Amino acid sequence: MEPLLGVKIGCLFALLAVTLGCGLIPICSKWFQIEAATGRHRRVLSLLGCASAGVFLGAGFMHMTVEALEGIESEIQKFTVQNRTENEKNSSSTASAAQMEYPYGELTISLGFFFVFLLESLALQCCPGASGQSTVQEEEWGGAHGLGFHSHARGPAPSRGPLRTLVLLLSLSFHSVFEGLAVGLQLTVAATVQLCLAVLAHKGLVAFGVGLRLVQIGTESRWAMFSILSLALMSPLGLSLGLAVVGGDSEGGQGLVQALLEGVAAGTFLYVTFLEILPQELADPEAPLVKWGCVAAGFAFMALIALWA
Repeated sequence: MEPLLGVKIGCLFALLAVTLGCGLIPICSKWFQIEAATGRHRRVLSLLGCASAGVFLGAGFMHMTVEALEGIESEIQKFTVQNRTENEKNSSSTASAAQMEYPYGELTISLGFFFVFLLESLALQCCPGASGQSTVQEEEWGGAHGLGFHSHARGPAPSRGPLRTLVLLLSLSFHSVFEGLAVGLQLTVAATVQLCLAVLAHKGLVAFGVGLRLVQIGTESRWAMFSILSLALMSPLGLSLGLAVVGGDSEGGQGLVQALLEGVAAGTFLYVTFLEILPQELADPEAPLVKWGCVAAGFAFMALIALWA
């Protein structure tokens, strides 16, 4: 048990260091400040943003969504097995089969999507300035197309950056806690190292993408650093919780609660990816095929990592 504990403590510090280091690179380097960039430098940063959008897309579909669906399905199967053992009537078994056929996982992810949609709508209804847009921007985008859903004018797409970036950080934080928890609950050194390496492989890319996103929306350096530090602490926190309950099965509905939270986090992550990150990166019509290639490359890398995750 001592070697296993030592490996898990090493994984804890590795998760903290990799997330913190990769997330702080775009924040601490002036090269990533897109406002001051011109010409080729600006184009490179734009393509890098597209690649990070692909990473977010891959993280949402190939990691967060998959893990949420698997967790919810597993917990529902446990629930139906318990029901069958308690009551073996034909009517109850038919109801259990009907329960299994319903897409509870997809429903949970959708609820996460609509929950953030509702929060954002409420924020905009109660406080119009929460969108992070200036009055001039709102006039430019609101004029001919009242709701601002479509426009052929030049310039970036309307962004609600600060609010959606906060949602992005919260959903990633939830996911990071559960990733760390999974590492902490492993019972062998080999399984712990394998899972930790899989987490580290995509953790660094996602943290870099978050740091780049914070820089692109103009977040102050101290708040950007605080955000990355908070995100970096989530996986070690989950790993510590896993160490505290190592060997314990999900009891009293804890496993179901964890799976549901994973589903909600996946839904919120997909909301931000599709409504904030991708539209912002693809708003400029310059080199659309190259941008597509960068988004596809980021997604493909995350899909490749999913083979071992």
